[in-house]
Amino acid sequence: MSDGVRCMWMRGGTSKGGYFLKDDLPADIAERDAFLLRVMGSPDPNQIDGMGGADPLTSKVAVVSKSARNGIDVDYLFLQVFVDQAIVTDAQNCGNILAGIGPFAIERGLVKGEDGETRVAIFMENTGQAAIATVQTPGGVPVYAGEARIDGVPGSAAPIPLEFRDTAGSSCGALLPTGNAVDVIEGVRCTLIDNGMPCIVFKAEDVGVTGYEDRDTLDGATDLKARIEAIRLTAGPLMNLGDVKEKSVPKMMLVAPPRNGGAVTVRSFIPHRAHATIGVLGAVSVATACLIPGSPAAEVAGIPEGARKTLSVEHPTGEMSCVLETDNSGAVVSAALLRTARKLMDGVVFA
Repeated sequence: MSDGVRCMWMRGGTSKGGYFLKDDLPADIAERDAFLLRVMGSPDPNQIDGMGGADPLTSKVAVVSKSARNGIDVDYLFLQVFVDQAIVTDAQNCGNILAGIGPFAIERGLVKGEDGETRVAIFMENTGQAAIATVQTPGGVPVYAGEARIDGVPGSAAPIPLEFRDTAGSSCGALLPTGNAVDVIEGVRCTLIDNGMPCIVFKAEDVGVTGYEDRDTLDGATDLKARIEAIRLTAGPLMNLGDVKEKSVPKMMLVAPPRNGGAVTVRSFIPHRAHATIGVLGAVSVATACLIPGSPAAEVAGIPEGARKTLSVEHPTGEMSCVLETDNSGAVVSAALLRTARKLMDGVVFA
């Protein structure tokens, strides 16, 4: 594509990547993926010949189109472009990149901005679920400056609340795909859970760490990484995900008691590199695991009372607060989080 393709580069939550209109990309999937690999500069650990930032968090793509679904404004397909492998996968969702979908849709004219704020209903194609993003739009135009702060992002920006419903089992078919609160895998007690993101949740101490290590320490722990990868490969088929050797899910979540006034401490792998923070839907899944009696997360977490619970999930660079609403049985029926986004570049990208 020597003429280039229209693209907006955005930070969404604690990730960033390229936002494309579906019609601007090749219709053939193989051709599309080859193009995106060239755009990001993959496979190369430094992504030196592309736009990627040599990290899974900065090698992401959103594909957006006007939706024909009732009650939905736009359809959103998330693609993870691997850094050092020639892989583009739609096996997961991304709640951070989701934060930029509302403003992008308004910027591209897919949704008409209202004066004040605009609610954008988004269908997440990866998982078949919907989310509502509320975008600040004085005069009908998205603004990115504001006073909202999220850990993992310097400074402040305009708030973009995200509301999720009916996310349980979005990829695995059930909140607990094995039907168990606890499964023992490779000698480790785990909760296999999917409330928007397939995750394996287990105590950090059960794999020989504290759960308070920094990212670099965890990334350098080759024995630890080999052990949790063995758990992941065994759990994949149990979670109805099949062979996950070359998939970016399930995510690995190491939990420990909170240290800074939150509900739980988490160190996550996505899936082979330690995450600087935690993904939005990963945080929702972990927070939900904390509410499952007898689970490893419940054993270390501090849970507030009431049907509406705010659970602060502590991560290496701060915390992410999940607001969970439960029904009379204690089951989670909705989740909401605060994110921000910022437009970084609008133009054409070449491959």
